[in-house]
Amino acid sequence: MGKATSLFDLTGHVALVTGGSRGLGLQIARGLGEAGARLMIVSRKGAELRGALHQLQGEGLDVRAFTADIAQPTEPARVVSSAMEHFGRIDILVNNAGATWGAPAEHHPLDAWDKVMNVNTRAMFLMCQQVAIQSMIPRSDGRIINLSSILGLAGSRADRPSIAYNTSKAAVINFTRSLACEWGRFGINVNAIVPGIFPTRMAKHAIENEGMEAMTRNVPLGRIGGDDDLVGTALLFASAAGRHITGQFLAVDGGVTALSPI
Repeated sequence: MGKATSLFDLTGHVALVTGGSRGLGLQIARGLGEAGARLMIVSRKGAELRGALHQLQGEGLDVRAFTADIAQPTEPARVVSSAMEHFGRIDILVNNAGATWGAPAEHHPLDAWDKVMNVNTRAMFLMCQQVAIQSMIPRSDGRIINLSSILGLAGSRADRPSIAYNTSKAAVINFTRSLACEWGRFGINVNAIVPGIFPTRMAKHAIENEGMEAMTRNVPLGRIGGDDDLVGTALLFASAAGRHITGQFLAVDGGVTALSPI
C-alpha cells in the first residue's frame, strides 16, 4: 500500500453510524467498513437493522447493531455507552439519521416541526456531545461527519414544501462549522456532507411522481446519486487524508448547486 493510499486506511478505527440500516447511512457504513473500520450501526427500526447487520456481516465486515430512537433525549448516551463497552473507543461518528415532513408552511403541524427538528438537529447535538465526552475529548482525537442536504442551501419549490426539513438541514451546516471551531482544540474534526438527489426513501415519492428525466433535468452530470457516490467523501472526512479539513461542507450533488437558475 502506497503512502497516498494508506491515508485512507481505517484499520483499527471504530465508526458509529446513525440511520445506518438503509440508504445513505448504509452506503457510508459499508464504505468505512471496507476501509477497515469496525462498525456500529444504529436505527430505531429493528427489522431493517437486523437485515443490514446480516448483509454487512455477510460481506465480511466487523459490525454490531444497536436499536434506538435517538430522537429520545436519553438514547444517545445509551448508544454511545454501548459502543464504548464493546469497542472501547469511537473514532468516527456519522450523524446520518434524519426525518422529513412535507406540508405548506402555513399549515405545517407543530408536532411535525418538532419531530423533524428533534431528529435532525437535537439528536445530532446529543450524539456529538456524548461521543466527545465519552471518547474523543479524553483521547484528543476524533472525526464527526454530519449529513445535511442541498435543501439546506436553498428553498424548495412551492409544490414540494418542506420548511422544517430545509431549516433543519441549514442548521446542520452552521452547527458543523460552529462545533469545528469549538472542538478543534480537542483534536476533533467536524465536517458535513451535503447530498443532492439520491434514491433514498425520502426522495422516492418525488422520483415516482415526476419521473427520472424531470428529476435529472437540472443536474449537470445528468443523473442522480448512486450506491457508492458518498463513500469517497466520507472516507476523506473520516481518515488521515482529511486531517487538516474541519468546519467544511461538501455538496455531492452532480453539480446542482453550481448551476445558475438563470
